[in-house]
Amino acid sequence: MATLTTTQTSPSLLGGVVIIGGTIIGAGMFSLPVVMSGAWFFWSMAALVFTWFCMLHSGLMILEANLNYRIGSSFDTITKDLLGKGWNIVNGISIAFVLYILTYAYISASGSILHHTFAEMSLNVPARAAGFAFALLVAFVVWLSTKAVSRMTAIVLGAKVITFFLTFGSLLGHVTPATLFNVAESHASYTPYLLMTLPFCLASFGYHGNVPSLMKYYGKDPRTIVKCLIYGTLLALALYSVWLLGTMGNIPRPEFIDIAQKGGNIDVLVQALSGVLNSRSLDLLLVVFSNFAVASSFLGVTLGLFDYLADLFGFDDSAMGRFKTALLTFVPPIVGGLLWPNGFLYAIGYAGLAATIWAAIVPALLARKSRERFGSPKFRVWGGTPMIVLILLFGVGNALVHILSSFNLLPVYQ
Repeated sequence: MATLTTTQTSPSLLGGVVIIGGTIIGAGMFSLPVVMSGAWFFWSMAALVFTWFCMLHSGLMILEANLNYRIGSSFDTITKDLLGKGWNIVNGISIAFVLYILTYAYISASGSILHHTFAEMSLNVPARAAGFAFALLVAFVVWLSTKAVSRMTAIVLGAKVITFFLTFGSLLGHVTPATLFNVAESHASYTPYLLMTLPFCLASFGYHGNVPSLMKYYGKDPRTIVKCLIYGTLLALALYSVWLLGTMGNIPRPEFIDIAQKGGNIDVLVQALSGVLNSRSLDLLLVVFSNFAVASSFLGVTLGLFDYLADLFGFDDSAMGRFKTALLTFVPPIVGGLLWPNGFLYAIGYAGLAATIWAAIVPALLARKSRERFGSPKFRVWGGTPMIVLILLFGVGNALVHILSSFNLLPVYQ
């Protein structure tokens, strides 16, 4: 077992919180009101809170297992040692698939958002070129160090939070109880659409690839890392709640059917909100916010992929070692972004099913095996075996819902 590593200067708690919060809160949140419109506000909030609880604890289970290994060990090392080669292959494929496809998704999203932003300034910058340039910038930041990512994410997340509250302060000021409580539909049905929301909720709390990165950042300091996970995920839950309140309190439920039929993209939702508020300043704020949202998630997701690949291939932390890891991290999704620049929503959807494996099922199995072998002397997630069973059922249930949805076997609000 690795010895305790100490550092002379402890990194601030804020750095870890913004890595987790920034990774979670991305452009994908723009899809939440659309996919949750069937269940509507109160049932959607219940689904979000339940998912937050499960995803927080699955992340804590990864930390519990990770603390028994050397600093720098990622999922590959831990899973192979605790669960064996078979699970390691399954977990490795799911991790690589999710992180690569999310990296591609954010390259695609950044290209389209930057293209739209430049168009607002009467500049014609192709989406492919914008996405490529932005990916190179992120690659440079990730190559520098985890600390560089933390500082950049802190700046971006801070700007995102400011633009968020400027934007949604206006939205909340226009919320009408009749719209939020859906008074117009006296016999509306909500619960049949509740299951459909769960995979999207799961995808909206993805940060698990960054838990090993936090251990590299803070050393074996579970108390600080636990605080980072709690505060970072709570920040995301709070912003999602405000976002649902601001959208569902302004746009009537039936109008979301038309938004979904148009693809549910960011620009469609922004147009719907603009139609309600008739505000040019709101349009601008939403565009600025969406840029920061993509940037923060892009940084966090690629850091997780970077550290995973470095551990998998045994690259060291030297400049050349990090350069090799950066090439493996960014070249495949950049090529995908150049070939298929408009695949953001499709990519997010496909990532959800694989994410259930390494963000819920595998963490629970790791915690169980870790306790059997090590006894978890440094840190143990509360709840014992029942908590492990709950997280397992949560993961399996989400996978089943995703599969049923893929075969159109669940009711859709339309």
